[in-house]
Amino acid sequence: MTTFERHSVTPWLLLAPQLAVVAIFFFWPAAESLRQAFYVQDAFGLGERFVGLANFQHVLSSPGYWHAFGVTALFSLLVAAGAMGLALLLAVLADRVLHGARLYRVLLTWPYAVAPAVAGLLWLFMFDPVLGVLTHALAVFGVHWDAQLDPGQALALVVIASIWQQMSYNFVFFLAGLQMIPASLLEAAAIDGAGPFRCFFGITLPLLSPTAFFLLVMNSVYVLFETFATIDNTTLGGPGGATRTLVYKLYEDGFVGRDLGGSSAQSVLLMLLVGVLTFIQFRYLERRVAY
Repeated sequence: MTTFERHSVTPWLLLAPQLAVVAIFFFWPAAESLRQAFYVQDAFGLGERFVGLANFQHVLSSPGYWHAFGVTALFSLLVAAGAMGLALLLAVLADRVLHGARLYRVLLTWPYAVAPAVAGLLWLFMFDPVLGVLTHALAVFGVHWDAQLDPGQALALVVIASIWQQMSYNFVFFLAGLQMIPASLLEAAAIDGAGPFRCFFGITLPLLSPTAFFLLVMNSVYVLFETFATIDNTTLGGPGGATRTLVYKLYEDGFVGRDLGGSSAQSVLLMLLVGVLTFIQFRYLERRVAY
């Protein structure tokens, strides 16, 4: 083997373990889900029958699916806007801290090290109707909190837990983006008489637009997929389906109801939804990004 051939093969050998993991745990399940979406299987997986698009027709004609779609849209909007807005505010404040800045930044990034399931349990305990610290604090203001009975409070609980868990991820990128902005630009604007708000909206925010666009895409994926554990450990999709998102309905139908064909069809639709959202973000929102 020549030196050129050896160097051309080496990168593929180094990539082989990672490519194998991606193929086994991502592409193979995705292909199998796409195949199962066109079949009806018994609960034990011992037999299957080809039904074409019947699973998709059943899913799209189900009121429960569209209710979960509406819950997902509202949940996604609240979590993405809350996590990005709060992270930007904290990043701006942390960037201005002169003493103990490193300590503040470490404390603000800690929540991201917490798994979504654990984050859900932490907020569930704090909002417990009997023992919750925050529940007793709300009672002082005459607010009776019981997320197991009130649909609005249940949705608020999972939104708060998801924002708290994702906020740290956004904070790291926003802080890095703020530190990359040349101080000379802000100093020149201040000399010209621009106030803090005008500097922020006229200089800082436009220069952060690439970071904000990247985080918008990542937060959309996070809300649609990674919040499952938070919901499962707090509300179980209830009460009355108030927190049953598309990914949680997929789990209920597939692993609890054993409707493998219907859940596979839902997974395909969810992948298409993510693809459409990503296309719209890159096709229309990226135009407003100032690189």
